[in-house]
Amino acid sequence: MDDEFERPFDNIESAREYLALLSRELDTAKQDTLADIAREADSQMPRRREALRIVLYTLEKLEQHIKVSRRLLNDLRTLRRLLLDERSEPVIAKDSKL
Repeated sequence: MDDEFERPFDNIESAREYLALLSRELDTAKQDTLADIAREADSQMPRRREALRIVLYTLEKLEQHIKVSRRLLNDLRTLRRLLLDERSEPVIAKDSKL
């Protein structure tokens, strides 16, 4: 079996890819839920409408958690690059007025 599939979170980059995929699917789920809420606007089932609103709220909370997680992974990637000297040398502008 391909090693990439056996250990999908072996590094920061693969975790970032996963979160990006999850974020896209979350957007789709939110759009679907908003459409469901719009369809249920005139429904005689208030509990269903309320449940859909709770689903939307939970999806929005998850979206915020994913955004924070992506920022944290970016921070970790930056720190790893700094610690392991993986960053390329900074480009210094010729007309720098420091």
